[in-house]
Amino acid sequence: MGYRIALSVHGRFHVFDLGRELLARGHDVQLFTNYPRFGVKRFGFPAERVHSFLTHGVATRLGNRLLPAQAGGFVERLGNGAFARWAARVIPRQDWDVVISMSGIAKDLFEALSNRPTLRVLHRGSCHVRTQRRLLEEEERRAGRWIEKPSDWIVAREEAEYELADTIHVFSEFAYQSFVENQVDLTKIYRLRLGVRTDEFRASADTIEARNRRILAGDPLRVVNVGTFSVQKGALDFCAVVQALRSGPFAFRCVGPIATDARSVASDLAGMAHFVGKRPQSELPQHYAWGDLFLFPTIQDGFAVVLTQALAASLPILTTTNCAGPDLFREGKQGWIVPIRSPSAIIDRLRWCHDHRDELALVVREVYQSSQDFDWKQTAQMAERHITDVLQNLGRAAPVQG
Repeated sequence: MGYRIALSVHGRFHVFDLGRELLARGHDVQLFTNYPRFGVKRFGFPAERVHSFLTHGVATRLGNRLLPAQAGGFVERLGNGAFARWAARVIPRQDWDVVISMSGIAKDLFEALSNRPTLRVLHRGSCHVRTQRRLLEEEERRAGRWIEKPSDWIVAREEAEYELADTIHVFSEFAYQSFVENQVDLTKIYRLRLGVRTDEFRASADTIEARNRRILAGDPLRVVNVGTFSVQKGALDFCAVVQALRSGPFAFRCVGPIATDARSVASDLAGMAHFVGKRPQSELPQHYAWGDLFLFPTIQDGFAVVLTQALAASLPILTTTNCAGPDLFREGKQGWIVPIRSPSAIIDRLRWCHDHRDELALVVREVYQSSQDFDWKQTAQMAERHITDVLQNLGRAAPVQG
């Protein structure tokens, strides 16, 4: 007999994958989301186990599309509040051993469960909310334009959730240290490593051979970026890099939507970088296969699943300290780490890659041979073990299989 687990998430994120694998390990898992059932089913989670607040998902998307970017905080407050109240009303109708909720929507639910033995697990996808806001305020001043960042309302709400949670899952050492700096009770914090669909993203031997043939032949190095192109993800530094290397032997491709705060930056790169736009996950492997290097100059990310996807696709990675990069690969062996806001360091490394193509080809081989086989099954095993430990420590252990 496994645990009865409720997952509360206003969006896809990583929770669909985690839920699928917890279910496969014998747990009774149900998902409470604003995604349609058919949308969740595409990720391997059974539609009959999905409780969908679909009107919320539609209204939130319309609000984000129709209202100006600066109204994002207003939409977030209304949207998070509405979803949180729905989850707090619906989920406690049943008894659960464990409730896992994304941050920002957990407060009402955790309060509703405060007199029950249910384990309350908070998933914080980014670093501590105060660290996140500080970094983004700095980036806003640097950009000279408004960028989306946590409001006073969401900061207060998230900090209340940190207090209410029995345990908090974060996804990188960078995120963990941000909780240390903000003096959160560290006995609550657990670093859960996120996985990747290796069956989808694992590069073939032919892809590796083609990549190394291009590199050794002296072709322009193909630099790919995947995910939302935004100031938060390092758009200013990406722009500086592309402009500095525009006359060199490099080709740049960005795959993903362009955030409002980075539209002018993307316009400045017309003719210098190719913007593909948002693509379904099923198409991403072909874009990773196109590249020779993966560039991710993020200012802050709690994890960034594109890093595990890129590693599974055997791409050397060039990223910053403020994400899971330092946890996922060895410096100089499978990629390189630079400080945030350091376009000159990125430029120097890309030029080194161009000038040292034999060494770069060896890095490609190293990434391929030490392939990231840490998939969602292992993430679920980690989560299960930690949940069991916490329940036992709290004296609330339930039987578990696995």
